[in-house]
Amino acid sequence: MSFEDFFGPQVPRPGGEAQAPTYALASAAYRDTPMEEIKKADNEWHQSTVSEGRSWAKIFRPNFGEAYSQAVIDRMLGVGRKPLIQSFGSEPQMVVEHCLAANRIRKERDQRLTAIMFLCGVLFLPGLLVWLLVFQLRATMLKADNKRVSGLGSALLAAVGVVAVVFLIRMPLTGFWGWYARGCIVLPVVGWYLAKRLCESTANNLREAWDGLLSGGSVGAKVPEAVPTSPDQAAAEQLRQSLARLSAEQQSNAVFYAGPKGILGMGTRWGSWHLAEELVPLDPVKGIHEFRAWTVVREIEKELSVLHRQHLKTGGFPEPQVKHWIVSHVGAGAKAVSRPEGTDYKVGPSDVERICNSNHFDKGERHYLGVQWPYLWDGGLIITMMTTVTVLKETLRIEVTGHALGPVNGLFSGKPEAPTRTVAKTVRFWETRTIKLPLVTPDEVVRLSARALISWYPPLLKWLGGSIGLPEPFGLRHAWADQPWSHRFMADDALRAATPVLRAVHRAAFTVLKEHDVNMDKFNSRAGALSGAVQEASPKKADTYDA
Repeated sequence: MSFEDFFGPQVPRPGGEAQAPTYALASAAYRDTPMEEIKKADNEWHQSTVSEGRSWAKIFRPNFGEAYSQAVIDRMLGVGRKPLIQSFGSEPQMVVEHCLAANRIRKERDQRLTAIMFLCGVLFLPGLLVWLLVFQLRATMLKADNKRVSGLGSALLAAVGVVAVVFLIRMPLTGFWGWYARGCIVLPVVGWYLAKRLCESTANNLREAWDGLLSGGSVGAKVPEAVPTSPDQAAAEQLRQSLARLSAEQQSNAVFYAGPKGILGMGTRWGSWHLAEELVPLDPVKGIHEFRAWTVVREIEKELSVLHRQHLKTGGFPEPQVKHWIVSHVGAGAKAVSRPEGTDYKVGPSDVERICNSNHFDKGERHYLGVQWPYLWDGGLIITMMTTVTVLKETLRIEVTGHALGPVNGLFSGKPEAPTRTVAKTVRFWETRTIKLPLVTPDEVVRLSARALISWYPPLLKWLGGSIGLPEPFGLRHAWADQPWSHRFMADDALRAATPVLRAVHRAAFTVLKEHDVNMDKFNSRAGALSGAVQEASPKKADTYDA
């Protein structure tokens, strides 16, 4: 057993196969924009929630990266968490590791900020409380819609500054208390300057990681806390096991059909083609040579596995992934799903075959054979064609359905931009110029310093400042995926895949039927009609029944 097999990958390998969605989702961990932006990525079926926290504690509000990282870590690694939806076309473990790495950078900053706050703030607590109160009032005023009230915020800070200078010059106290009072006025300001330098340095590091991921994924997530170096490191071992569990769950062959939402993780069903005909023996005397649904499915699997091979040396499919899926039904409004028991979260081969042969009617799971291309368009498009075979009263039904999941919302692909402001020129006042603003504002320094004091207890930070609630049932890829139909070429790819897949399924199924002495007249006629109909394939809401 190798080191990586035991401890798990600690630095995700950059490059790889079509990692654009992974890098986009991971980059959100390093962002410093307002956390309310997460609502811009909501789609028709999945909506995030934003908890505002306490209205009187806006100074503790997290930004996008802080709230997103903590939400993803809690949801995907938390003890007793609910099962996750697979993230096809991306690597959720890499995203989680970047969230851990971003939190680690912030934790190191918060530790230094706490030291600065203790030396320059807690030891001079009266002055610190006064300055914090002023900044809190200013932050509340700046949020007001009334421009007159928001303008009073800056005026209040300036007025308090003037009063502080006057108080220093004409100090009413003498001796120790006089010097302590001066320290209460000056040292919180000195601490703010030191904290500003530290916050700017950390902000630059976070933005470099943000930009690096979106520029090609050259940034690796260093998570040393996930590598236990001795038997008594329980926290590191638990984190390692949680990451291993996440990776195992990603490989599960159990998926969930959520009504109009389609198969969670694969997207909505946009098309469906059915071939259902009676099994008539070729020779009424000899009858049909008995076979089961699994026999047909295995032959279809062989045919779908070679879809990428063709005689003409032009165009063609990339090699697909062919897999047996066990599909369970959950309601469109379900907030949780359940996985098979065990450590690998998979339905065993014997159970897969049993479900394929037996579960054709009534309650229970259903078997589907899926052919999937999860890495098209650098992972931006996931095409899945699902095939199921059922037999009811000597009627064989072969159903092929198409599912498509589009790219991750463009919100996650936005690169960091330096803050700027457009102002009028001094002389030629009718012209404007753009000036660069500080990356970290005075209010941001105060916010980070205040959060650093209680960063050791995230639940309190969430209660005071607010948090992001992730859409359930949660899966990183499908939660923020757009529909592919507005992209002309993505839509073309999804539609073009239907015809060769349908024909391959029919060809394989007919091979089995002929071998088992089934009269093929009706099947050939029906297949010909379907072959013509599938050439006019167009996306529809196939799961929304007009009933």
